[in-house]
Amino acid sequence: MSLELKLTVVALISGSVGSVAIASLLLLFRGVIMERIYTWLAYMAGGTLLGAAFFGMIPKALSLMDTNQTMQLILAGIFFFFILEKLILWHTCRNKNCERHIHTAVPMILIGDAFHNAIDGIVIAASFLSSIEMGLVVTLSVIFHEIPQEMGDFSILLKSGLSKKKALWYNMLSGSSAILAGILAYFFMQWMECFIPYALTFSAASFLYIALADLIPEMHKKTKISESVVQIMLIFIGISIIYLIRLIH
Repeated sequence: MSLELKLTVVALISGSVGSVAIASLLLLFRGVIMERIYTWLAYMAGGTLLGAAFFGMIPKALSLMDTNQTMQLILAGIFFFFILEKLILWHTCRNKNCERHIHTAVPMILIGDAFHNAIDGIVIAASFLSSIEMGLVVTLSVIFHEIPQEMGDFSILLKSGLSKKKALWYNMLSGSSAILAGILAYFFMQWMECFIPYALTFSAASFLYIALADLIPEMHKKTKISESVVQIMLIFIGISIIYLIRLIH
């Protein structure tokens, strides 16, 4: 097994099952502390996703194919994820009537999360095939984004009446789709290298959509000056982490 493949497998486990485990442990904190951890991780995730897209995946894709084609594919990818979110409802149960439909929402959450994790797996595989440095940047971004998302999913599963053990098991099961999809994508793109730049643009579109259409609009709901300052600082820290990793390598 090559070093590249070993790192990819470790990254896939860390970005999926590892994120679920960390999210579950963080939920042991109660009240304000847990809410703060969740919120700050989401803010930082916005920065890491933007940093990975603009400092990593887009420049790499531009070096592998035509500029116009790259931009067209990114735009098409963003539109694709908009439609996908409408159809699969990645973030079910954010409305005020959630409690009423919580039991029927659980299967949709698990299916949507499994699909989302599978996309993350493909993204990680494509990034490591591009370069180990790119793989590390993308994996870090996925982890920062996945932890708060898994915390939310885990909370909903508990509210539906599932035990902590079952909720953790279901979350682990949906998270493992990233490992399967990532390994399959790795071998496919290793065989068909021409797909790597397309996978990178698709990945960049995914990161941009999550950051700009999901995380940042949520931040705008909090209008206090102190909270806005924290948001700006943590987004900047997230971007800086990715930039420094790129700079070091």
